[in-house]
Amino acid sequence: MSEAAPTRNVVRVAVDRGLIRGVSVALAGAVVLAFTGAFGMDEVSLGFRLAYWFPMMLMGAVWGHLCSRLVEGRVDMERRPWLATLILTLVISGPLSIMVWAVTGWFFDDDRSVILARLPDFLGPVTMVTGVLAALNVFLSRTPVQTHAAPAGAAPARFLGRLPFKLRGATLRAVEAEDHYLRVHTDRGSDLILMRLSDALVELEGLEGAQTHRSWWVAKDAVRGVARGDGRATLTLEGGLSAPVSRRYARALREAGWY
Repeated sequence: MSEAAPTRNVVRVAVDRGLIRGVSVALAGAVVLAFTGAFGMDEVSLGFRLAYWFPMMLMGAVWGHLCSRLVEGRVDMERRPWLATLILTLVISGPLSIMVWAVTGWFFDDDRSVILARLPDFLGPVTMVTGVLAALNVFLSRTPVQTHAAPAGAAPARFLGRLPFKLRGATLRAVEAEDHYLRVHTDRGSDLILMRLSDALVELEGLEGAQTHRSWWVAKDAVRGVARGDGRATLTLEGGLSAPVSRRYARALREAGWY
């Protein structure tokens, strides 16, 4: 007879924080555009404007998120945020202009014969809105992703299940990105696994820690000291390992009591 099931199951939902942030910014933008009657829509009702802008901005947020996943790793968003914003704007706005043109034609145009001629009119407004939202998302992402300790009785962090067999049960101290791999640092040594850091950050929820650099996640309990030099900070971890703190995240981590 199989072992009785536990009385309570803890369900973890892997959520992409970047997508949540992008959708939140886009929906806030939809409200602003609807209430201000932007782009000549002040003559239609508020309800119609909301019905138009909410799905439009949501569509843009999802497409923008897919584009950002392609751009990240190819552009250093930490050191060159304005370049990242420009590239994202260019990559997103072309196809998005076609989407907006098609949806707008469905909402407004009765004469289908003139819809195609209006396609170039959408490129400027879509590029402008995309540029603003891309900048907001790039600069809002300067807040480090923080993970939290699991409550008593909860399942362990899913990331621990990815550790190589020889490291199972070890205490995780840090995760470092190396090309397409992650080097996991533990109290029993280190090893490589094939995974992206952005995906690992989702599965590290359940362990108290934070992203200290675009290539590092550090467990808070592993920190033993901090050194400063040339305007940068470096965390000393248990076992002598050093983890960098980028200028991008330094203030938020300091305010959170990391050092």
